[in-house]
Amino acid sequence: MPAPSDSSQTVTRQDLAEAVYREIGLSRTESSALVESVIDHIAGSLEKGEHVKLAGFGTFSLRDKKERIGRNPKTGEEVPITSRRVLVFKPSQVLRERVDSALST
Repeated sequence: MPAPSDSSQTVTRQDLAEAVYREIGLSRTESSALVESVIDHIAGSLEKGEHVKLAGFGTFSLRDKKERIGRNPKTGEEVPITSRRVLVFKPSQVLRERVDSALST
């Protein structure tokens, strides 16, 4: 898959399906179904509270954040921020090194 030429470009599901089509040789319909299946499986695992670890890529996990006091940046007024669950992605060392080397060239 060609790298985006600048940071304003986004890789979409369609881009991923097209890459599978070109590199693996599945039909476009099968490639799209494969990408959707992988995304659905990752999302389903996260919905069940499971961690998703993709070796060489990174780990998706859920983290519970406690209630806290924040500030409105315009007025400085204190505002309570409710507790919530957030999705966190931690890239693997392999991915970090690959991105760092690509950005430094």
